[in-house]
Amino acid sequence: MDQLASRFFGNTFVLAAEECDLTQPVCVPEDFTELFVLPNIFGQVNRTILLMFLAALIVVVVLWAALRKPKLVPGKFQAAIEALVGFVRDEIAVGIIGPEGVKYFPYLLSIFMFILVGNLFEVTPAINFPITSRMAIPAFLALCTYFIYLVTGFARHKFTYLKEIVWPSYVPIALRPLVGIIELAQYFVIRPFSLAVRLFANLVAGHTMLSLLLATGIIFIGAAIGGEVSILKGGAGILWFAMGLLIFLFELLVSVLQAYIFTLLSAVYIEDAVHFGH
Repeated sequence: MDQLASRFFGNTFVLAAEECDLTQPVCVPEDFTELFVLPNIFGQVNRTILLMFLAALIVVVVLWAALRKPKLVPGKFQAAIEALVGFVRDEIAVGIIGPEGVKYFPYLLSIFMFILVGNLFEVTPAINFPITSRMAIPAFLALCTYFIYLVTGFARHKFTYLKEIVWPSYVPIALRPLVGIIELAQYFVIRPFSLAVRLFANLVAGHTMLSLLLATGIIFIGAAIGGEVSILKGGAGILWFAMGLLIFLFELLVSVLQAYIFTLLSAVYIEDAVHFGH
C-alpha cells in the first residue's frame, strides 16, 4: 500500500502512514516535522530547493509562452494569462497604489505567480508538498516586500518617514510616545512577521490535514481489503478519504486566496510608503 500511495499521492502522504497503528482512528507520524522534511537528492540539495526552482521556472515559462507573441484574437491560454496579469496590474498594483503602482507591478506579479504555483504544489499529484509550508520561503518573500516599502518610504520622504512613525503628528502630544512605539513595532516588526506567518500557517495546516486524512483513508481501506482490520474500520477509511478529497478542493481555493492576500498586503504596505501620511 505504501508503494501505491507513493505512486499516486507522493512521499509526504506516506510519511503520515508509516508504521501505522491500525488500532488508532488516524495514522500519524511520530514527529509531525516529518511531513515537512523532504530527502536530499544531490548532496545538500533537497526536494524543497528543486521545487522552488521548478515553481520559478513554471512562472517564467507560462508567462513567456502566453505573452511572447500575443495574438490579436487570443486563444484560451493567452486570454487566461492576460486576464490574470491584468487583474494583478489593474486591481492590485494600480488599484491599491495608484498610477505609480505600474512601477511595482512586475514585483507584485512575480510574487503572486510564484506563491500561487508554490501553493498549488500541495494538490499536485506526485508532489503534494507546498513549498510555502517551509517558513524560510514566506519569510524571504515578506522581507523582500519589507525592503521595498522601507526603501520607498525613505527615498520619497527622507527623515520625515521615520519621524512620523516614531513621533506621529496626527495624535495628541501626550499619546505620541505610546503610539510611536506601537507604530515603530508595526512598521519594522509586525508587518513582515505577520505577512510571512499568515501564508506559512495556512499552508502548514492544509498540508497536515490533507496528508493525514488521505494517508489514513488509503491505509485503512487497504487493510480492510487485506483482512487486517474490520469492515467497519475500512468504512472509516472511506470516510477519512472522502473528507480528504473535500479538503483537497478547499485547499485549491486556499492556494489561490493566500497568493492573492500576500500580494494584496504587499501592495497595501508599498502604497503606505508611497503616500505616507495621507
